[in-house]
Amino acid sequence: WTHMALHVNDIEASIAWYEKYTHLRVLARNQDDNGKGVWLSDSKDAARPFVLVLAQFYEGHDPFAPAVHAVLAPFAHIGIEVPTKEMVDEYAANAKENDCLALGPLQMPDPVGYVCFIRDPDGHLIEFSWDQGVYEKALEMWGGNESSV
Repeated sequence: WTHMALHVNDIEASIAWYEKYTHLRVLARNQDDNGKGVWLSDSKDAARPFVLVLAQFYEGHDPFAPAVHAVLAPFAHIGIEVPTKEMVDEYAANAKENDCLALGPLQMPDPVGYVCFIRDPDGHLIEFSWDQGVYEKALEMWGGNESSV
């Protein structure tokens, strides 16, 4: 995995939202005749970066037109596992205060864990979870061995 790309309507609003609600920060910006783009990533994960690409196309310059850009919802989402249950509660409270809480926080059956879902400015869902065990499962199955790319 290297990246995931989402269409956004206002790239600056989306950057501000992701920097407020997630650990992602601007890695790079670009602009061309079709629109603007930004790469967001975790500065603490430089060895194996995963990038969220946001793209805003200028009016009349969308290379995918006339197709409608899909929104990650109602189940499709970006998942971010956090180290404590209290962090999920904090994300949910902040999102509720800012009217972007979509669901939770709530305890789901294994292996989902304790989660909340919040909506970005374009309606894409971001899940914050605790006790999901994604990294633990990968380490259990494949160990901590680095593989070549």
